[in-house]
Amino acid sequence: MRHILSLLMENEAGALSRVSGLFSARAFNIESLTVAPTEDPTISRMTLVTSGSDAIIEQITKQLNKLVDVVKVIDLNEYRHIERELMLIKLAAKKEDRDEIKLMVDIFRGRIIDVSENTYTIEMTGTGEKLDAFIATLDEDMILEVVRSGISGISRGNTAIQS
Repeated sequence: MRHILSLLMENEAGALSRVSGLFSARAFNIESLTVAPTEDPTISRMTLVTSGSDAIIEQITKQLNKLVDVVKVIDLNEYRHIERELMLIKLAAKKEDRDEIKLMVDIFRGRIIDVSENTYTIEMTGTGEKLDAFIATLDEDMILEVVRSGISGISRGNTAIQS
């Protein structure tokens, strides 16, 4: 089962490498990883997506909590949460295809953020399933480049991860 782990960690050199090293040493896969400073510049939030049974996720969580840089770890799957991913996608946009591309971008609530004579660059946010569905609607030959951020997640309501 897929799990989204949210970590607060000290914003120090090497912290990310210690977390990724823990995963590689135990042959666990990281499907998605995002890291950025929080409102406190000394603390970063890492959102990590991995798969495994509840027992494996419990083991990962315990191992992460043992790392000196890690302040707190929660499994967002245990809470009602919101998850989003950012995608930038560059498409070949011939004159005869432009109206159809604009329509699809509008339907999926994306934005065209760059236009050239032969291309559109589109920004889209949403769940991974939404982004996958948008890509599936496109002719494969139109896709020139895809960049995806990985998942960011936060719990809904009053629940908050704080150090």
